[in-house]
Amino acid sequence: MSRLTKLERLLTKGKITRREFITRVSALGLTAALTPALLTTPARASIPKKGGRFRMGMGGGAMSDSLDSATINEVIVYNLNWQIRNNLVEIDYKGNPIPELAESWESTPDAAKWIFKLRKGVQFHNGKTLDAEDVIYSINHHRGKDSKSAAKGVVEPIKDIKADGKHEVVFTLSGGNADFPFVLSDYHLTIVPAGTSGAEWEKGIGTGGYILQDFEPGVRSLTKNNPNYFKSGRAHFDEVEILNIADTNSRTSALKTKRIDYMQRAELKTVDLLRNAPDIQIIRTTGSWHYTMPMFTDVAPFDNNDVRLALKYAVDREQLLKIVLRGYGSVGNDHPIGPNQRFFASELPQRIYDPDKAKFHLKKAGIADYTFKLRVCQTLAFIDIATIYKENAAEAGINIEIVKEPADGYYNEVWMKKPWTMTWWSGRPSEDWMFSLTYAADADWNDTHWKHKRFNELLLKARAELDKGKRRDMYVEMQGICSNEGGTVIPLFKDIVEAANTKVKYSNLASDTECDGGKNAERWWFEA
Repeated sequence: MSRLTKLERLLTKGKITRREFITRVSALGLTAALTPALLTTPARASIPKKGGRFRMGMGGGAMSDSLDSATINEVIVYNLNWQIRNNLVEIDYKGNPIPELAESWESTPDAAKWIFKLRKGVQFHNGKTLDAEDVIYSINHHRGKDSKSAAKGVVEPIKDIKADGKHEVVFTLSGGNADFPFVLSDYHLTIVPAGTSGAEWEKGIGTGGYILQDFEPGVRSLTKNNPNYFKSGRAHFDEVEILNIADTNSRTSALKTKRIDYMQRAELKTVDLLRNAPDIQIIRTTGSWHYTMPMFTDVAPFDNNDVRLALKYAVDREQLLKIVLRGYGSVGNDHPIGPNQRFFASELPQRIYDPDKAKFHLKKAGIADYTFKLRVCQTLAFIDIATIYKENAAEAGINIEIVKEPADGYYNEVWMKKPWTMTWWSGRPSEDWMFSLTYAADADWNDTHWKHKRFNELLLKARAELDKGKRRDMYVEMQGICSNEGGTVIPLFKDIVEAANTKVKYSNLASDTECDGGKNAERWWFEA
C-alpha cells in the first residue's frame, strides 16, 4: 500500500484531520496525485462515514429505459449510470473540469488536438483493467453516420481517436475547442469495456463506485459498494436504491414517512411547509435550468426584431419569480447562460418589464392588432407562466392566445414544429456547449431558426481561444447579441430544490444539474 493511500484511508476513517492530511501529503510532494474530492471537502463538513442504504425517490423513469449509454436521457437513469460508470472527466462543484478516469490532459496551441493520460490500475467490475482501447470503443459507440446516440452531435467534432500505448488517448478535432474536456464529462460518454454490446449493456459493467445488483426499468434499481473503487474518498454508502416515484406529492409523502432518504424536485408550492417537517432538510442550489419561449425568426411576424423585443419587454419577470418559483430562482435576461456559470455576463443591463417599450416596438413593427399564439405543454409550470405573461402583455396592448397542448407528443408534434412555443433547458456546463446546442445556425436543436452572422463568428472564435480573458469578452458579447436580437424570451432561471432527511450529509454542492451534479450517490454520506 502506498503512503498516499494510507493517508487517504486515515482521513476517510477520521483518524487524522483534513489539515493534518494536507500537511503530510505536501511534505511528501504528492499533492498532484490526490483525488480532487479530498482537497475540496470544506472544513465545516463532517468526516464522511461509510455504510447504510441510500434510498432515492426520483421521477422520469420509464419501462423503456436502458443502460446503453447512447439512449440515456433522464436524470433517474444517468444518476444510476454514474453510480456504476465513470467518464474521463468530471465536473467539480465549482463547474470546472477535473480528472476522473483521465489522470491529466493537454492540448496543442490551437486546441485541435488533445492528449489524455489514463489512470493506471483502474479495474472494471468484471476484473478487466482499463486501457486506451476501452476509451476508444466507448466514445466511438456514439460516433458515425449510423449512430442513434443522443450524444452524436456532442462527439461530431471528433475527427479521429487513437491510442498511444495502453494509457494514452489522442483526440483530433475538426477545429479548436478549448472546452473539449467539458465534452468528455457528458453523461452519455461513460467508459465501458471494449466490445460491450446488446444485452451486455444491461449488466452495467463499469469502473464506478457501485456495482449493479438489480435494474427494473421504470421501477427500481439497486447497487452495492465497489470495494475496489479507485477514488478512496468517494462512494460512502453500502448500497444505493433508486425508486421511480413520478408524482411529487408521492415523493414528498415517502420522504416524510422515511421510506426514502432523498427526493428530487421538491414542490415549490409546498416546500416551505416541508422545510418545517421534523428531520427534513431542503437542499437548494443555483442552477442553469431555465424556461424559454422560442419563436421562429424566419417566420412572420417573428422575423421582425421589433416584434421579438416587444415580447421580451412585455413579461414581468419579477412577478413570475415571486408567484411561479416562490423566489427559488432568478430572473432571466433572454440568453441561456446562468448566473452560476464561468462567463456569465453580470454587467449586461437587466431587461425589466416595460409596457411602454413593448408598445413602442410593436407599433414600430406595424402589427398592433396582431394576436400571438403561444403553444404550451400542459405540464410543469408552463400554464402558470403563460397565464401571467398573457396578463402582463395585455397591459402593453399585446394580445396573446394560450394554446394548451397535450403533454403526450408535445416534443414530437409541437416544439420545433410551431412558430411560438414554450420549453425548458437544463443548461450545460460550458457556454460553448449551451450556445452550440440550440443557438448556433447549424444546431440540430436550433428551435428559433436563428442565424446571426456575428454571433456564429464569435462562437467559432471563442471555442478555440485558450485565453480565458479573451474568451469571456467574446461570451459577454454573445450573451448581449442573444438577449437583444435572439429569438427566444427567457424569463426565469430555476434553482435546484430538493429535500432529504437530516441524516444525509454532503459538502459543497455542484450546480450543473440535479442530485449534486448527478453524483450524490458517490459524494454524499450518512451522519454517524
